[in-house]
Amino acid sequence: MKKIIVSIFAFAFMTTVSYAGTWVASDRVSEVGSTIISKNNLPAKTTFKVVNGEANNSSVSTTNVIQISSTDLSYTGNDSEVAAVIANEMGHIINGTYSKNKMRSAAKNAITSRLSSDNIISTAANSEFLANKASLSDEKEADITGIDLLVKTGYNPLAMIVVITKMPGSTMEILQGKPANTERAMNVFDYMTYNYPDKVKAGYGCQEYRAFLEYANPIVEERNSSKKKLEKFNKEQEKNKALRKKNIAQYKSTGGLSGWDASYTILKSLTE
Repeated sequence: MKKIIVSIFAFAFMTTVSYAGTWVASDRVSEVGSTIISKNNLPAKTTFKVVNGEANNSSVSTTNVIQISSTDLSYTGNDSEVAAVIANEMGHIINGTYSKNKMRSAAKNAITSRLSSDNIISTAANSEFLANKASLSDEKEADITGIDLLVKTGYNPLAMIVVITKMPGSTMEILQGKPANTERAMNVFDYMTYNYPDKVKAGYGCQEYRAFLEYANPIVEERNSSKKKLEKFNKEQEKNKALRKKNIAQYKSTGGLSGWDASYTILKSLTE
């Protein structure tokens, strides 16, 4: 009997080592992505492709191929984290980030073409600060849209926080001793705390997540101790949830188009 138990443990250990040695994030994208699609009843014709550098899904409505960045995948260590990367990219698509950026670019070009380069309005339209702020806002929206997708799968949605905090952050965050990309990660945590408390309670077993909780828990405790702050938080999260639900429903009903995609198509047809 003792020999049998030892043999079982040895086999389990060898299997684990073998899996760790053969698991490759890029190889998991197709299966993990298909799971997210099927579990959320999204357009079944969608496929996935891993690309070097930054993903560009501005033409996904016609190609039905979602690009996934190999750089983003480099911060993953299991299927849940791969799912988080895919769900974030799908969040951008569902929210219409690519069409939104096209419309922003068109508006900026229209402004700057009529004004001198030193005009205050032209300067504001081309400011790096404005671009970074828009980018962060888009990422935060994509993150929580991705959470809604992940919750319906067998993957742990808290992996979104883990992947975000694995990615390079700012020098200021390092100096302040904060986890990387704390604003994005906290946005996800807040959304899940309100909408999916059971998922938060289940936890996630890794050092990155434990380090994040050390930062996040005092913020949550302070908020919960203030009736005014808690009421404001609840209203914001209810609004976020409603908007995410609306965007996903529209994406499904149109077969893969967001409201921003439709708006950009109309604008393009009027200007050409």
